[in-house]
Amino acid sequence: MTDGSKSDVQDARQGRDWFTAGWLAMGRGLGMFFLGLSAVLLAWIAVVGMSLTLLGVGLFLVPGLIAVLRRSADTQRRLTRKSGVPIAAPYRPAPPPEGGWKGAWRRCEAVFTDSATWRDLLWAQCAVTVTGLLALLPFAMLVHGLFGMALPFIWEPVTGAWDGTWYLFVPVRGQDTAWMAGGLGLAEIPVGLLIAPYVLRLHARITRSLLAPTAKAAMGSRVEHLARTRTDVVDASAAEIRRIERDLHDGAQARLLAMGMKLGAAESLLDDNPEAVRTLLAETRDASVRALEELRDLVRGIHPPVLADRGLVDAVRSLALESRLQVQVTADLPSRPEPAVESAAYFAVCELLANATKHSGARRVLIDIRYRADTLAVSVTDDGNGGAGLESGSGLQGVQRRLAAFDGTLGISSPAGGPTVVSLQVPCHLTVAS
Repeated sequence: MTDGSKSDVQDARQGRDWFTAGWLAMGRGLGMFFLGLSAVLLAWIAVVGMSLTLLGVGLFLVPGLIAVLRRSADTQRRLTRKSGVPIAAPYRPAPPPEGGWKGAWRRCEAVFTDSATWRDLLWAQCAVTVTGLLALLPFAMLVHGLFGMALPFIWEPVTGAWDGTWYLFVPVRGQDTAWMAGGLGLAEIPVGLLIAPYVLRLHARITRSLLAPTAKAAMGSRVEHLARTRTDVVDASAAEIRRIERDLHDGAQARLLAMGMKLGAAESLLDDNPEAVRTLLAETRDASVRALEELRDLVRGIHPPVLADRGLVDAVRSLALESRLQVQVTADLPSRPEPAVESAAYFAVCELLANATKHSGARRVLIDIRYRADTLAVSVTDDGNGGAGLESGSGLQGVQRRLAAFDGTLGISSPAGGPTVVSLQVPCHLTVAS
């Protein structure tokens, strides 16, 4: 599973967990059935709304109805993830907000041309038939088992006679066969609990065939992602170039210009006022030192020398030593990643450490760097106040855009009160030996 949690099937394979896993799966299956009932109702209302688009009424109804149906489908995806079958959401980005008839038409057009809409409608029909009945099977076995256990006690008093009602393969014609049915019912309940996780795994796989992106949709989404991330990279590079130009113009260039003017003044005063020349030369020397420091700071902001010379782990440890917080760095990185990935990861850690220092109220930070399965994984954990998110500032959004250029991902867990855990994962290969 992508989220690292155990599925019900994994739990069921451990003897001490099968009972709990069975009950959880059974309850979730019942929830899926009722989710399917609501989804099919929404689907039919949406179909009616679609038929009214030619009259204009559906233009304003359909986008909202489909949005609610998509939330139901997303709920189904979250439930199937519990069975160890993750399903990606295949939806295209929504058009930009726009009012009036034109905006309503564009929203409807986006809904109608998205193949995921039609797949959601198909899923809704199956959610109360094939997949719905399959999800309901373990709960039905529980109810049927309880009915069988109750037969010896309630059938004759309620009906007044043994009428040969069949329970599974047993015709109940008397008290003896009723007790046999009760034994079968008693056995049916644990069987239902045992098979519930596996039934839901089968249900999840069928659901994935309905709700997962098609190969064409996945390819289109991939192309859109690449185009977007490459645009972000170009924009970020242009912004970085403008920043460097501004820093050079306002800093080192201005100092060099002032140094040239002072040297010119010193040259004109050389014969008449040696003391003034000495003062000007001292000022020029000080200005050259400051210009050199500014150039070094600028280079450090582009690509720190410690990163180029000693690699990601030592560069992050250097950050930790300079930080006001108590920063612990653990690492398991056998050699160095590609330079571009190494630089992206370094500056991402810089941003996260700066956020922890400025905004979180943290005292301690743990930075962990690992390389597993062709992926560089970095986690930054602080004991601050929590509440961090992509929507709360542009810093984390900038980190996300930086990583997206390498197909990297950014994960955030920051409940109120902390701790905050930010995880970076970047696919890469280790190339240069440390």
